[in-house]
Amino acid sequence: MADIQGTCEDRFHEVREMLAASLDGGDDVGASAAVYVDGEPVVDLWGGYADAGRTVPWQRDTITNVWSTTKTMTALCALILADRGGLDLTAPVAAYWPEFAAAGKERVQVRHVLSHTAGLPGFDAGTTVEDLYDWEKTTARLAAQPPLWEPGIESGYHAVTQGYLIGEVVRRITGRTLGTFLAEEVAGPLGADFHIGLPPEHDHRVAPVIPPSDPPGAARPDAPPGPEIRAADANTAAWRRAEIPAVNGHGNARSVAAIQSVLACAGTVNGVRLSSPSGCERALEEQHYGVDRYLGAPMRYGMGYGIYGGQRACFWGGWGGSLVFIDFDARMTVAYVMNQMVDQGGLGDERGLGIVLAAYGGLAAAN
Repeated sequence: MADIQGTCEDRFHEVREMLAASLDGGDDVGASAAVYVDGEPVVDLWGGYADAGRTVPWQRDTITNVWSTTKTMTALCALILADRGGLDLTAPVAAYWPEFAAAGKERVQVRHVLSHTAGLPGFDAGTTVEDLYDWEKTTARLAAQPPLWEPGIESGYHAVTQGYLIGEVVRRITGRTLGTFLAEEVAGPLGADFHIGLPPEHDHRVAPVIPPSDPPGAARPDAPPGPEIRAADANTAAWRRAEIPAVNGHGNARSVAAIQSVLACAGTVNGVRLSSPSGCERALEEQHYGVDRYLGAPMRYGMGYGIYGGQRACFWGGWGGSLVFIDFDARMTVAYVMNQMVDQGGLGDERGLGIVLAAYGGLAAAN
C-alpha cells in the first residue's frame, strides 16, 4: 500500500484508504487530501511523488499548480471585499474600471463575471500564452472587446478571463493585485500556503504538473477562443511568476481547504474573521442555471462557485483533477490536489469526488 503521511482522525479512515488506493492504482503520482470541519483539520494527508520519475517524495510542504481551483480564491477575495462594503457585486464592472464600458459592455455587472455570464469567455484572435504574463496588456484587451452575448442570459465558462476581470476590479478598488490582496488579507492571516504569483524562493517545493497521458501535453478541451494553454506551460518560471487569477494558483489540499473554510465557518476561522455570515452566504446566490456553452453540461452558478444540487454547498475544480467542496451546513471543507492530470473532458475525473464521498462517510460515522 502507498506510504501515506500526515494525520487523519479514525472516523475519516475512508479518506486515507481512498487516497492510498488512487496512488496504488496508478491514477496518481503524488497527491494531497484535506478535510476541515469547523475550521479544524480532521484530515491532512499526502503521499506519492512530486516528479514524474517517482524519485522525489511528495512532502508536507509540496505545492503544485491547481488550475481552476484558483478561481475559488479569486471569488473569495471578491466576496470578502463586497462584505466590507468596497465592492457592489450588482454594480457594472465599469463603475470601478471605466475603460471597460467600451464596445457595448456598460451593462456587464460584477456578478455576471463571477457566474461566467459576462460574454467575455475568451480573447480576440492573436493572444498568446506569453501575453497572459502582461497584466496591463491583457486587461486592456479585455476592456476593448465586445461581449459575445447579452450579459446574464447565457453562461460560457470564462476559463482564463474571469481572473483578469475580477482581478482588475479588485486592483482598481484596493490598489493591490489580486495575488497581493489574497496574500495580505486572506492567506496571510490564516497562515495558508497558497500563492497567485509564486515567488522564486518556493520553486524547490513545486511538484510540476504531469500532463494528461492522452494526448500528451493536451490543451484543455473546454477552452473558449485563444490562447491555447498547454499543461506544460504551468511548469515554466514565467507562468509561476505571473498572476493569472483564474488558473495559476499554487498550493496543496491543506492550504486550499484552510482558506475555503472561511465560507464553511460563516466567515470566521480559528478566531480570524474575514467576512460576516451573510457575506459568505452570497456564494450560494444562484446567478444562472443552464447548459454551459463550453462545458456542455448543466451548471448552477452562484457568486464565483458552482452550487451543488439542492444542498447548501458549493464547489469548483481544476483542469486535470484538483477539487474543493464546501458544505455550509456541515461546516466542512474537502480539498484534493495532485500533480498527475487526468483529462476526461469538461468536468474532470472521479478522484476528487471519491475523496469528498469518503469525507461524508466520516461525518456519518460521527453521528
